[in-house]
Amino acid sequence: MNTVLHKSNTRGNANHGWLDSHHTFSFAHYYDPTRMHFGALRVLNDDAVAPGKGFGTHPHDNMEIISIPLHGDLEHKDSMGNTAVIQQNDVQIMSAGTGIYHSEYNRNSDKPVKFLQIWVFPKEKNIQPRYEQKTYLPEDRVNKLQVVVAPTDSPESVRINQDAWFSLGNLKKGFQTEYTLHKQGTGVYAFVLEGSVTIQGQRLERRDGFGIWNTESLSILADEDAEILLMEVPMN
Repeated sequence: MNTVLHKSNTRGNANHGWLDSHHTFSFAHYYDPTRMHFGALRVLNDDAVAPGKGFGTHPHDNMEIISIPLHGDLEHKDSMGNTAVIQQNDVQIMSAGTGIYHSEYNRNSDKPVKFLQIWVFPKEKNIQPRYEQKTYLPEDRVNKLQVVVAPTDSPESVRINQDAWFSLGNLKKGFQTEYTLHKQGTGVYAFVLEGSVTIQGQRLERRDGFGIWNTESLSILADEDAEILLMEVPMN
């Protein structure tokens, strides 16, 4: 088993006033050659956007882009004709494929919007761009791991163009479980949204990241009430 630990306070940070972003992996002006990606997981940005502000229209191609709102309302528009607002308990994915343009704005004028923006290298390049979002019930992940992203069409998850699985969990203090990896050659990057957990013997606090690979499963213990995101991705 191999592991890599990224404590919250070691992340890159860019505060532009309208945007305060923490980068787990190298992004924009933050560059660390030891933190380029975790397997197919390329970007994990923890973003806070000021009221009424946002990202103007910009392009993407050949990347799987997942947005997970944590607080507030994020308005999305893209060149595929999609206009949507995503909120806490929603998960949005765009397969950029041959190329898309999109914008993201804080719809609220009185509070920030906080969300995770995640990029995953695609399995197949130059596909037809696609968009999908789903709303999940938080009670469905109390003391369980709720799969929200998967590589197959399912009413239970959004589809990603990669052999990847994302799971969210709201775990109560003292709860223990085991996560079994779906496929040989993948690894899991765990990101603690709130609280504290111990994964494979490593204690993790809020916004810590921990990657594990060359294992078939991993143990999880909630040291206190906790919210976690597990991202299983190919390592090669």
